[in-house]
Amino acid sequence: MATTPTAPTPPDDLDQPAVRVGKPKRTSAGLPGVVTAMRHAVGQMGPVRSASGLLRMNQADGFDCMSCAWPDPDAPDRSHAEFCENGAKALASEATRKRVRPELFAEHTIDELYARDDHWLNRQGRLTTPMIREDGETHYRPISWDEAFERIAAVLRSLDTPDQAAFYTSGRTSNEAAFLYQLMVRGLGTNNLPDCSNMCHESSGEALGKTIGIGKGSVTLHDVETAKLIIIAGQNPGTNHPRMLTSLEKAKEQGAVVVAVNPLPEAGLTHYQNPQRVHGMVGRGTRIADVHLQVRLGGDLGVFQALGKVLLEAEEAGRRTIGMTSVLDHAFVERHTVGLEEYADGLRATSWSDIEAATGLREAQLREVGELLLASDRTIVAWAMGLTQHRHAVATIKEIVNLVLLQGNLGRPGAGLLPVRGHSNVQGDRTMGIFEKMPQPFLDRLEAEFSFASPREHGFDTVDTIRAMRDGRVRFFMGMGGNFLKAAPDTAVTEAALRSCAMTVQVSTKLNHSHLAPGRTALILPTLGRSDLDVQATGRQRVTVEDSMSMVHASSGHLRPPSDGLLSEVAIVCRLARALFHDEHGRPRPGTPQADWRAMEDDYRVVRRHIEAVVPGFVDYERRIDDPGGFRLPHGPHDVRTFETTSTKAHFTRTPLWWPTAPPGRLLLQTLRSHDQYNTTVYGPDDRYRGISGGRRVVLVNAHDLADLGLADGDVVDLVSEFTDGVDRRAEGFRVVAYDTARGCAAAYFPETNVLVPLDSTAEDSNTPTSKSIVVRLEPAGVTAAASDP
Repeated sequence: MATTPTAPTPPDDLDQPAVRVGKPKRTSAGLPGVVTAMRHAVGQMGPVRSASGLLRMNQADGFDCMSCAWPDPDAPDRSHAEFCENGAKALASEATRKRVRPELFAEHTIDELYARDDHWLNRQGRLTTPMIREDGETHYRPISWDEAFERIAAVLRSLDTPDQAAFYTSGRTSNEAAFLYQLMVRGLGTNNLPDCSNMCHESSGEALGKTIGIGKGSVTLHDVETAKLIIIAGQNPGTNHPRMLTSLEKAKEQGAVVVAVNPLPEAGLTHYQNPQRVHGMVGRGTRIADVHLQVRLGGDLGVFQALGKVLLEAEEAGRRTIGMTSVLDHAFVERHTVGLEEYADGLRATSWSDIEAATGLREAQLREVGELLLASDRTIVAWAMGLTQHRHAVATIKEIVNLVLLQGNLGRPGAGLLPVRGHSNVQGDRTMGIFEKMPQPFLDRLEAEFSFASPREHGFDTVDTIRAMRDGRVRFFMGMGGNFLKAAPDTAVTEAALRSCAMTVQVSTKLNHSHLAPGRTALILPTLGRSDLDVQATGRQRVTVEDSMSMVHASSGHLRPPSDGLLSEVAIVCRLARALFHDEHGRPRPGTPQADWRAMEDDYRVVRRHIEAVVPGFVDYERRIDDPGGFRLPHGPHDVRTFETTSTKAHFTRTPLWWPTAPPGRLLLQTLRSHDQYNTTVYGPDDRYRGISGGRRVVLVNAHDLADLGLADGDVVDLVSEFTDGVDRRAEGFRVVAYDTARGCAAAYFPETNVLVPLDSTAEDSNTPTSKSIVVRLEPAGVTAAASDP
């Protein structure tokens, strides 16, 4: 069997005790969350800086949290402490007093730094100085900003075609920086704009765009808090979106029922101890999930087809539901949808036995949840990456749309579709044009505003960018935030692809492994963080972000930056664009965007005026962000039940039932976060809610599966993924943990297990990596691939 190089195993736990396994928690937040948050904050920032930062986080006159995209309450309803444990960790990480100065790079070779783990790199502190690594050199050295921009511009001008360059974007980037970034890239002449959404909610955008005409969720925070039934599928809000738990608690107090659909029981969906309430600090808190469907990995399509079958059977039996004369909302379906009969025929042809095989659940369990649907006239379905990172992810989300359409739960208060975004402005980046396939009307308006010809041919998404770098078709890579190497699939392939580039450029706040897999020439450009005070020529600046529910609001940092020489992301893009597009007299060259880049760097209001002219929904932009809480962008399906689809109606979709399977002796593996990390940023070696401490190289497996495999809790194994290309991808040295997960399924943390995700294993239609259903075998540590061939 063919093999590829395994991702080097960094010394994850050399400065940490051995992995310890305790009992998983059944409550979230509460006093332990407060203590942990304060320990991280004070330890990294000190008491005064901690208080100053935390009390301004998510406030109307403060800065937006740099982690999840859960929306803020209306300004009058916000707590003075409007942050969660992981938000406090994110701020502590960004606003730390520690600094990475040029001396660190002089002391350590790139290879020596590469050998350190993600936790160690993050602990070194904030980057302060632009750095360059020349071809053949072993160390980074300082470089001036002007020289850095000239070097980058020279490489870009030397390319045979602009399509030999790719420009990645992280969801932390502000609207203003994202808008300027895509303008610069399109001014260069390419649509190669991969972004983090390609690896998370691209499947959601694809499915929603095709079925309801807009790739965004349809609900507001008030809808969540007034819903009668909330189904949460493939999502762990206790770790990934903790402030969502407060909204769920409010919904529960109004009588809502919550259903969790997840292979793992999660503490955040059992009991929530709200740290801002007395009963949350001293009691068990609020029970969140009334029902837990412990679905097999990839079985969610079967769950939602089962629920649709229950509704159709009840309709055909003449049953009634609350406030309705029938189960289906016939008036809504007939006026606003197409495709019902074909969809219904598909459900009738789907057997309950196949549904049980796909889901690992009994028909009776699924019918129980179907009865909850029948009792609700205000239902919301929420989901995250547990649904989006499968081969059939787009089909699964279309099935959720089907279920919502049946009962008219779209454009109705307390009801709708809720893809929960995992990064603070990933949705705003897409609105601003960070997309390799932006619609033609957007490009038309961009051209009109800046008097240049925007490229029209679709560009590369994330997976295709890696393929293009690997194959030599992309020679330049720039990352605007994020940690591309550790976020992307197939780590060994991605690393080799980055190293093959003529130049790599990373705009970052903290040191990460993407800096340590350099192209032949590599630059690190340090930037301001979300919490940092941003002062330009016209004074203090503010930026804007868009949350998961289409609310756009201002964000203004106030903490002293780690270095006087840092540039904001807006300034970095503007100065690079000037180096790239201006002549020696500072005038835009013909054929490039006719933009005053200096004016936009000096005053972000100028950027927002351009956004107002190009992006729908931003009329009177500046005044509306003066309002506490900002404003909501238009959403046709929610606001007025209009649909920008090919038929101008919402679409039911018929999808054959499919689910992933593993051969005998193999398991389906999902990658997931620990409670001590945010995306690829690792804050510590613990996962308090799952009872894991002292290390991250663990794999969670059902005890019955361990017995069948001849393994025991505490064994150390290598994880080896199997794919149709015949290549073994190996992650070494994982401690087995017997855990309550669905049979045939396993779980382990990313980014350590991203090496196992094949680059060519992607979701149909969205091209998102299938990180939630990887076929793996567990081998005793140290067994070679050849010896384990079946």
